[in-house]
Amino acid sequence: MTTKTFVTSPKITIIGAGGYVFPFRLIGDILSFPALRDATLCLMDVRPEKLGPVAQAARDLVAHHGFAARVEETTDRRAALEGADVVVITFQVGGIPSYRHDVEIPRKYGIDQAVGDTVGPGGVFRFLRSVPAYAEIAADAREVCPDAAFINYANPMAMATAYLNAQGLRTVGLCHSVQGTTRMLARTLDVPYDEVSYRCAGINHQAWVLELFRGQEDLYPRLREVMAQRHRPGRAAADLAGDDGDHSEAAEAASTYEGGNEQVRTSIMNTFGYFQTESSHHASEYVPYFRKDPETTKEYIPERWDYFEICAAHDDQGDIDDQLERLKAELAPSVEYGAQIVNSIVTGTPSVVHGNVPNRGALITNLPADACVEVPCLVDARGVQPTSVGDLPPQLAALNRTNVNVQTLAVRAALTGDVENVFQAVALDPLTSAQLTLEQARAMTGELLEAHRELLPSALRPVPVPAQPRLSSARWCSA
Repeated sequence: MTTKTFVTSPKITIIGAGGYVFPFRLIGDILSFPALRDATLCLMDVRPEKLGPVAQAARDLVAHHGFAARVEETTDRRAALEGADVVVITFQVGGIPSYRHDVEIPRKYGIDQAVGDTVGPGGVFRFLRSVPAYAEIAADAREVCPDAAFINYANPMAMATAYLNAQGLRTVGLCHSVQGTTRMLARTLDVPYDEVSYRCAGINHQAWVLELFRGQEDLYPRLREVMAQRHRPGRAAADLAGDDGDHSEAAEAASTYEGGNEQVRTSIMNTFGYFQTESSHHASEYVPYFRKDPETTKEYIPERWDYFEICAAHDDQGDIDDQLERLKAELAPSVEYGAQIVNSIVTGTPSVVHGNVPNRGALITNLPADACVEVPCLVDARGVQPTSVGDLPPQLAALNRTNVNVQTLAVRAALTGDVENVFQAVALDPLTSAQLTLEQARAMTGELLEAHRELLPSALRPVPVPAQPRLSSARWCSA
């Protein structure tokens, strides 16, 4: 993935800038880099009532620090893309009402998703209802900013990033699970993070810490010992750290979200040999072993963490105000990769990120070519350049393929309009297939298609079945 070299004052467009928490944090990250402080920040969202407070907070932050950056706000997508050098995508089509369908309809069928935005039936439908927006962005971008570098933060990461690349946009998908997990592991082992080196690869939220070192010391033997002692199935909720509300992946201590409730990831490591780069809550949705019934779920996850409930209860303005005050006091980048990538492209300063990219050229040689994989990437003035990993350990590739199957079929449904691929994608989901028969999975998928009808690509919308005239009993009688 290469792009042009920028000289000064780049235009950075954020699509979905009125979103919950993240867009303003990204603005703070961008302004943390001196080379980006004269950028034009073009903030776009279809909801002016959500966009306005973010844009005003951005202007207040720029003014407070005396930067030359310009902050624009618009609801016009094409205008936002016009001449953009970097485009960041961060939105959820349908908001909380659609997200509610994603988690509550599967729950009726026994599919309990702690997150439901990246994998499983929830992930498939979050992607499909976003496809029309992605297609419109791509159509405009090919005309008005064909050389732009695209950064995707929208979930489901693998499906969305694969689709955007298939539309001709040079897109890297970004997440903070690698940064967060490696920080948590260093903290668990009481090793300073700046002394840790690691190598990770796989797919988003199911990438693997393949190597973990402190200098020449392999930390994995001690990690396996410590995690086995601390995180055994059946722990009481009272023994766990609480949820401190810090889900930024930069927490200083263990919490219910990460580090304090790791029975799932420890069990996966005990069997498959390596640690997974996403919280135990979310990791449990990627495999069939831990969410079979309420009793089994509680054995591995004694304290529930529910992302839908968190999103439904959040306070937009309060979150923005708190972030603004922190960034006025100390303007420093978060653990997110996005602004780091922009800085490397603009200045040529090399950096390394873990990005989600098409597996073209067999970056991971034992995953399919049409997979979207998460691998180390070099970034400089030429853009994001993925590195080759080679083969994953075969057991890890096997686990990844169970989710790649779902992702590639969902993307195929979006590209071809074949609704049968939607049914097949959901039926192949590991958690769904552990719970439902094929007939039940089809019924659940049909219900989700109907619930999301108005937001889906037209080819995937259910066809209404006309009411049939009721026959009188006489017509059913034989002569």
